[in-house]
Amino acid sequence: MPKVKIARKSTVVDMTAMCDVAFLLLTFFMLTSKMTSQDPIKITTPTSISEIKLPESNVLTILVDKTGKVYFGVDGQGNRLAVLNKIGDTYKTKFTVAEQKQFSLVNSFGVPIERLHQYLGLKTADRDAYQSRLGMPADSTNNELKAWVKITNDNFVANSTQYKIAIKADNGTPYPKIRQVIKTLQDLSLNRFNLITGLEEAPKDL
Repeated sequence: MPKVKIARKSTVVDMTAMCDVAFLLLTFFMLTSKMTSQDPIKITTPTSISEIKLPESNVLTILVDKTGKVYFGVDGQGNRLAVLNKIGDTYKTKFTVAEQKQFSLVNSFGVPIERLHQYLGLKTADRDAYQSRLGMPADSTNNELKAWVKITNDNFVANSTQYKIAIKADNGTPYPKIRQVIKTLQDLSLNRFNLITGLEEAPKDL
């Protein structure tokens, strides 16, 4: 009698669809960056072997220092002015021409909106010490960071401008503080963002 051949079944499971869904929900990019602008606080970032560079323009940056205080920044004087005026409309406050000019020159800052007039009235050399005691409200009870991010996103979208969101946190920042920032972005359906790291040497083959 001829032997009965048993059909062999493949044990390979196609995980492509599952991986696609996972990365669609939340995508991280590890970036290395040599910031040309001066940050208002000192941040020692974690390191990685990624060599992807941060874009030169159209970047929304969220800084988180080692105590968990949050700072916000967007590049481009035109972008800053547009966002500031929208914030003023939202929170029913007006900014003078002098204040607008000062704000357009600020790379990043970390003060509540109610303190923004006072902050802009300070000399540049005095601002860092002032805001280091405050930080931008970013918790569930008063999330001003969410307002700044939303208005900035709306401004970029209205101008059909592609932009990147970058989170730069200190190596010692408590994780719950970073998680709150990420949740703020997710609440706005902004699931693609970049984590800024320092560059470390790739492991050598043995």
